[in-house]
Amino acid sequence: MAEDMSEVLTGAGVLAVALAFAVYAGLAPNVGVSTGSYLLKASFRSVDGVSVGTDVRLAGVKVGSVTRLDLNPETYYADATFSVKDGVSIPDDSTILISSEGLLGGNFVEIQPGGSPVTLEAGAEVLDTQGAVGLIQLLMKFVGKAAGSEESS
Repeated sequence: MAEDMSEVLTGAGVLAVALAFAVYAGLAPNVGVSTGSYLLKASFRSVDGVSVGTDVRLAGVKVGSVTRLDLNPETYYADATFSVKDGVSIPDDSTILISSEGLLGGNFVEIQPGGSPVTLEAGAEVLDTQGAVGLIQLLMKFVGKAAGSEESS
């Protein structure tokens, strides 16, 4: 009888913890657009290592986050929507690229501003993009060039 009661109490404790996590997740700020920001779009060949919630940075400073990723069935590119804080104006000739924090670090979306005096409006699309480059791809290119230079010697 005591074992049955301890099992019931343990089950109730686990259920209470699960309920607390569910309530916390519901009350936590959503990953979507925060107030005081606007949305921009970009299309990438590859978004490896990027997901909803990934940082968007300008000069190393977080200015927003990725809010949506979709596959474009016509171009087979990844369409990304991301937020940028109000007050951060992005020139219309800027480049958006997927960057890495290092060999073992995660990826983030980097904005490299252009020099145009015209800025992007909310909902605009950044046309100049560079997708993620995989470490394996870089190593294979390096090994291929090294092998090619040995053959020519």
